[in-house]
Amino acid sequence: MSKLYDYSVFTPKGEEVKLSKFAGKVLVIVNTATGCGFTPQYEQLEGMHKKYHDKGLEIIDIPCNQFGGQAPGSDDEIHEFCTLHFNTEYDQFKKSDVNGANELPLYTYLKSQKGFEGFGEHKLTPILEDMLGKADPDYAKKPDIKWNFTKFIVDRNGNVVKRFEPTADMAEVESFVASLL
Repeated sequence: MSKLYDYSVFTPKGEEVKLSKFAGKVLVIVNTATGCGFTPQYEQLEGMHKKYHDKGLEIIDIPCNQFGGQAPGSDDEIHEFCTLHFNTEYDQFKKSDVNGANELPLYTYLKSQKGFEGFGEHKLTPILEDMLGKADPDYAKKPDIKWNFTKFIVDRNGNVVKRFEPTADMAEVESFVASLL
């Protein structure tokens, strides 16, 4: 059994959900934020959920406030925002850190499996590169999550097979996910 299934996420009420619950499913594990330039990706994530959930797709949405303070609300406020503005039906988990001393252990594992490989072409790439480069000239050499809406794709066997940065075209993300179903 995959090492990924040794990890857990937590509901907003603090209940543990073992990832082994999702064995045999294709997972999109994503750190989200409600006040980000990439926030419209909630709509595409929900579209993928509706289209592929019955074929074995699960979205693991982990809100995170580590990037520009763009997820300042409580877990309930974030959930309300997402359901009201994007009609999300997939599960959202407890807001958590994805980098640093208090990062969710799941993210330590995910980053060890798929590191940062660059942002690719996107109108926000120069802004992100400039901002991150000023904060840490070596940011590109580190596996840390760089911004909201970084997506890890996990195959049905629990292997972390791809990492998509927030700048990735969501049609490309969907095409890759569909190829695993």
